[in-house]
Amino acid sequence: MKKTSHSLLPSLLTLALLLGSTKADPHPLQDYCIADTSKPFYLNGAPCIDPKLAASSHFTTAALSKPGNTKATPFGFSVKLTNVTNLPGLNTMGLTMARIDLDPNGLVPLHSHPRASEVTICIKGSLLVGFIDTSNYVFTQLLRPGESFVFPRGLIHFLYNMETMGSALAVSGLSSQNPGAQIAAVAAFTSKPSMPEEVLKKSFQISNQDVTRIRRNLGG
Repeated sequence: MKKTSHSLLPSLLTLALLLGSTKADPHPLQDYCIADTSKPFYLNGAPCIDPKLAASSHFTTAALSKPGNTKATPFGFSVKLTNVTNLPGLNTMGLTMARIDLDPNGLVPLHSHPRASEVTICIKGSLLVGFIDTSNYVFTQLLRPGESFVFPRGLIHFLYNMETMGSALAVSGLSSQNPGAQIAAVAAFTSKPSMPEEVLKKSFQISNQDVTRIRRNLGG
């Protein structure tokens, strides 16, 4: 695990440099704005602490150093993110980093980030990645370790581990400190309150039994 953590560092630095010129969030008005997470907030970014209280620890995190629980979803994947809680110095910087772990044949299913574009670097394994543009054309690519792929902002995309025996690892950078994420199937079939069955039946051309089965499989 220690070796894997070290191998992430060059990729994280590269992603940070790439994202520096492609931020989707407003530009900061000061050098930094260390997030004050001691109180709730409802604005674009967290309030700042006194700059005189800033420390090196506010700009570093070990949040991505260990894999997440890939068994927590039926798809066999885990995503761990940096945020203003585990990396307060990220506040107002307009970027997020993500660690993506996938089981053999694990899938990050069709999803979108409404507030960010994304660049992904394959660290381990063989990843089939792709996105669908607004004309319904699918762009796909098989990534090997060290290779990268860009997902345009707001478009539906996926990552699939082609390995049947080994796990896969990728690192992503997103151009917002709060990119948002919506998995298409989960959003449609497990929403609260529930989406009307007639809407699901007509949208996906399925039966009542299919709706019930899919909801059950997705935990809805």
